[in-house]
Amino acid sequence: RSSFHSSSILGEKVVCVLYPDPIFGYPPNYARSAIPTITKYPDGMTTPSPSAIDFEPGQLLGRVSGELGLRKFLEERGHTFVVTADKDGTNSELDKHMKDADYVISQPFYPAYLTEERLNKATNLKAAITAGIGSDHVDLDAAMKNHVDVCEVTFCNSVSVAEHVVMMVLSLVRNYIPSYQLVKDGGWNIADCVQRSYDVEGMKVGTVAAGRIGLAVLKRMHPFDCDLHYCDRHRLPAEVEAKYGLTYWDDWKEMVQEMDVVTLNCPLHSETEHMVNEETIKLFQCGSYLINTARGKLCDRDVIARALEEGQLAGYAGDVWFPQPAPVSHPWREMPWHGMTPHISGTSLSAQTRYAAGVREILECYLDGKPIREPYQIVTEGRLAGAGAHSYSGGNTTSGFDQIKEPA
Repeated sequence: RSSFHSSSILGEKVVCVLYPDPIFGYPPNYARSAIPTITKYPDGMTTPSPSAIDFEPGQLLGRVSGELGLRKFLEERGHTFVVTADKDGTNSELDKHMKDADYVISQPFYPAYLTEERLNKATNLKAAITAGIGSDHVDLDAAMKNHVDVCEVTFCNSVSVAEHVVMMVLSLVRNYIPSYQLVKDGGWNIADCVQRSYDVEGMKVGTVAAGRIGLAVLKRMHPFDCDLHYCDRHRLPAEVEAKYGLTYWDDWKEMVQEMDVVTLNCPLHSETEHMVNEETIKLFQCGSYLINTARGKLCDRDVIARALEEGQLAGYAGDVWFPQPAPVSHPWREMPWHGMTPHISGTSLSAQTRYAAGVREILECYLDGKPIREPYQIVTEGRLAGAGAHSYSGGNTTSGFDQIKEPA
């Protein structure tokens, strides 16, 4: 399998970290021949609009050999393009190329942790570009100090993640995963399946943060006739609250005490790191469900495992871990009543089309000396900007990524 590609053309150097190619190779055909064309997001913002794309929508672009469809574009302009999956450790391909990289691209699903140490060594670095949303894998304080821009493709996969959240809510509450496994194992005992199965109808469902993802979750849960709640630093318009029957809370710690289902949809920054910890887990209703597709480090991993073992939580599901990839010994792999997946919610083939196009749009702007869209900006010219100023608080949440050396 290929895990490293490089061009030999001189010019600006773009280093791109993507997840490895499929273990079993590529399917002869995709499950579908096309994906729907989306031109606008629910808030009216247009989808990415680069001058062109060099891929077919619906292709697997987030893998190393997919290269986000960027090689032809960059090499024709005379730039060096390096693509690798080798991202951790001082001898990694990423570290070898950081010292003279002008741009570094990384996906949240397989993050290149841009620590202060790495950023200090990257003296040529102009921007860290997130192929997706969520730039907590970058030490934002160090980026600001070093005047390295940070940007992401805002809204590109927000609905993708929201769909994943709804799937996980239903999977946990209806006890779907154990029931599916029972069938796979040749069983048929209905009582074993339904002894932990409930309806979401009438349950109190609360989201911590109601931005693009959180609001999309609330909209999708509304038809299930749930009692919907949210907490956010920015209150939603009154007409939105009325339309979806939303109850607003100032403090998430007060909200979770009354919720049957809680979903975390807030960014990871210094104020939210380990927000679910040994003390705050006691606030959750006994037997409640917790969904986290935001960032693994929002939760203390050992506290979550213990809460499931002791019954404080009836279920925990998500696709975000820390570090990523998660080591085989990570307790979330073996804890009871979980519905964890690898970090896949925002990298569906549909989402990849949008964020690959968005990365190209961002690169075109930088290489042509044009400003990037304001919503894409996290750090610009040494300050929080755009989506970063709206949602982040600066700080550093990259510490500890290298503490576990065991391979996944």
